[in-house]
Amino acid sequence: MSSTSERSSEETFLCSICLEVFSEPVSTPCGHNFCKRCISEAWAPEGPYTCPLCNRSFDRRPKLRVNTLLRELLSEDKLDKNKSRSMKDMTFSQVQCDLCSEPKLKALKSCLVCLSSFCETHLKPHRTVSGLKRHQLMEPVENLEDRMCPTHQRPLELFCGTDENIVCMMCSIIQHKNHELLSLEEACECRRSSLLHTQAQSQHMVEQRRLKVQEIQRCVELSDTEVHRERAVGLQAFTDLMQSVQRRQDRFLEELQEKQSRSHKRAQELVQQLEQEICELEKSSTEAERLSRSQDPLHFLQSCPALTPPAGLKEWSSVSFEPETCEGSAARALSELEKHLSEDFNKLHSRLELLRVQQFVVDVTLDTDTANPKLVLSEDLKQVHHTDVKKKLPDFPLRFDTGVCVLGKQSFSSGRFYFEVQVKGKTEWTLGVAQESINRKGSVYLSPEDGFWCIGLMNKHKYLACTDSPVGLSLQRAPQKVGVFVDYGEGLVSFYDADSADLLFSFSGCCFREKLFPYFCPGLNAEGSNSAPLVLTAV
Repeated sequence: MSSTSERSSEETFLCSICLEVFSEPVSTPCGHNFCKRCISEAWAPEGPYTCPLCNRSFDRRPKLRVNTLLRELLSEDKLDKNKSRSMKDMTFSQVQCDLCSEPKLKALKSCLVCLSSFCETHLKPHRTVSGLKRHQLMEPVENLEDRMCPTHQRPLELFCGTDENIVCMMCSIIQHKNHELLSLEEACECRRSSLLHTQAQSQHMVEQRRLKVQEIQRCVELSDTEVHRERAVGLQAFTDLMQSVQRRQDRFLEELQEKQSRSHKRAQELVQQLEQEICELEKSSTEAERLSRSQDPLHFLQSCPALTPPAGLKEWSSVSFEPETCEGSAARALSELEKHLSEDFNKLHSRLELLRVQQFVVDVTLDTDTANPKLVLSEDLKQVHHTDVKKKLPDFPLRFDTGVCVLGKQSFSSGRFYFEVQVKGKTEWTLGVAQESINRKGSVYLSPEDGFWCIGLMNKHKYLACTDSPVGLSLQRAPQKVGVFVDYGEGLVSFYDADSADLLFSFSGCCFREKLFPYFCPGLNAEGSNSAPLVLTAV
C-alpha cells in the first residue's frame, strides 16, 4: 500500500510532456502544470496555443505563472528523500546484533570472548549472568576475530613499541617481556602525533620546494632578460665593428682609385703634349720636304728661309713618367685597420662596461637635513647650487655647517648601485660617496681615511681624485655628466664619463663597514662663475 501511495505521489510531481520531475513548474490558464521549458518548446512562436492535456485553445500566447505551491512541495519532497536516504545509509553502516533475526537491531556492545555483537535485549545476559559478567565488552565493531590473538585467544589490547606489533596480555608477559608496551589508545595517540609531525614536515618541505621553484623561475626570467639585453648590446657592438671595417675598406678602395685616376690623368696630359709636338714636327717636316723638291736654285733660296724646329718644344729626355705606386697599400691599410679596431674595441669595451654598471641604477634624492645652510635645493630634491645667502635652518647633528655639501637621502649597506650627475657649466665640483660616520661639523677632509671616496674639479681645468694624497687626472675631454658606481661587497667605487663611457678613476680594495651615502659638493658660487647646479639625472 505504501509503495502504491509513494508511486502516486511521485506521479503527482511528473511533467506530462517530459515525464520527469517538474523543473520550474508553471501553470496554464486552464489549471494544468508543466515544466516551463517543456511548455515553452511545445508552443511555436506563431501558435497554435493548445493545452497538451485538455486540448483547450487560446487566442493569444497565455501568460504562464509560477506554481509556488508545487515548487515548495518539490523542494520538501527532495529534502525528505535525501534525509531518508542518509538515514538508511547510516543504519546500514551501523554494527548489527548477531543474535537478532531479520530485521537486525543495532548492536550496543561487542564481546571479545564470545566474538559477537549484541543489541540491548541480547546484551542482558552479560550484565546479569555471573560467568558472562567477566567477559570483556567494548564498543561495537565488526570482524571481531581480527581483534583476537591467534595464539592465546585473548583480545589484542597492547602495542609493543619495540617490535611494532599489537599483542595480547599473555604475549606481553611471555614474548615481549621488558619491551616498550603501550595501550592501544596511547599507541594511537603517539602514531597520530608522529603522523601529524610527518605531515607538518612534508608541508614544510613542500613549501620549501615551491619557494625553490619560484626562485629558479625568477632566476630563469632574470637570465632571459640578461640574455636579451646582452644579445642586443652584442649585436650592436658587432654591427658597429663591421661598419667600421666596411668604412675602412671603402676608404682603402677609394684611395687606390684616386691614385689610379691621378696616374691616368698625368699620363694622359703627357701623351697629349707629346702628340701635339709630334703633330707640329710632322707639319714642319712636310713643309721642308716640299721646299726641298724645288729645282731652281735662285727661287729655292729666295722662297725658303732657313727652317728650324718649332719653338717651345720640351726636352723630353729629361721628362719621366712614374705612376703613383700602390705597393704596400694593402699592408698599410690593414695596419691602420688594426690600430683603429683596437681603438674601437677599447671604446666598445668602455661602452659595454658602462652599460653593465648602469643596470644597477638607483633613484637618488638630496637630504635636506644634511645640506649646508648656503646651499639651495630644488623642490624635487634633484638639483643643488651654492649662494652667498645663509639660510636659518635647524642645526641638526647630521647637517654640514662649514663644508658646502649635502648627502643623498638613500643609504646603501650591500649590493651595487649607480647614479649620474650633470656637471655641465661648472668650474668646481666634487662627487662620490661617504660613510655614515663622517665628520659634518667644521672642516671636511675628503679622503678614504676620513670616509670619503670622491673625485672633483678645481680651478676650471684641474681634475683630482681625492685619495689620501690627491692624484691629478689626465682626461681627454671635460665630462659633462659623471656616473658613480659602487660595488659594496667588492669594495669598489668607479667614476665614468657618462657620455663617452671613459673610466675616469676607480677606488679599489676599499673596506666598507658602514652605510654609504651619495655625496655632492657644488663648490662655491664664485660671484656667479660657478652658479650652475649639480643635477641628478635619469639614466
